[in-house]
Amino acid sequence: MIPALAVITGTVVGLMAGVEFAVAFVFNPIMTALPIGPSIDARAHGGRMLGRAMPFWYFGSLIFAVLLAVFTWGTAAAASALVGAALLAVSVIMSITLLVPINNRSKTWTAQEHPADWREQFRRWDGLHYARVAVVVAGFVLVLVAGVVL
Repeated sequence: MIPALAVITGTVVGLMAGVEFAVAFVFNPIMTALPIGPSIDARAHGGRMLGRAMPFWYFGSLIFAVLLAVFTWGTAAAASALVGAALLAVSVIMSITLLVPINNRSKTWTAQEHPADWREQFRRWDGLHYARVAVVVAGFVLVLVAGVVL
């Protein structure tokens, strides 16, 4: 059962890390390079779409990592799983306190109606997102380490 939990946890967290990596290093740079109207529209649409899915994915990843830490308690894998879960908890806290407020504002913007500092707000979100991606990837690596040392 524990090996299956490790595989499921690694898969769920890994897919989330991959999506967030792609957002940071592929999709947002593409959208930023677009003219103002399409850039704002694309990021607003992405914010609405991912804003519906990511809370479940973040909390699900955290729950799986915590379960992995609990079920491996007393083994060599437990410390890695626990630290991985702690990093995923940090990513949830970062999301709720830092990124979601910007996302909630920006997902309502249109090419015609947006604040004058829209570009600055996107840059701030992107910078915070890079930090969150680093935390999520580190959590993913530690979950994988836990699965390997079982």
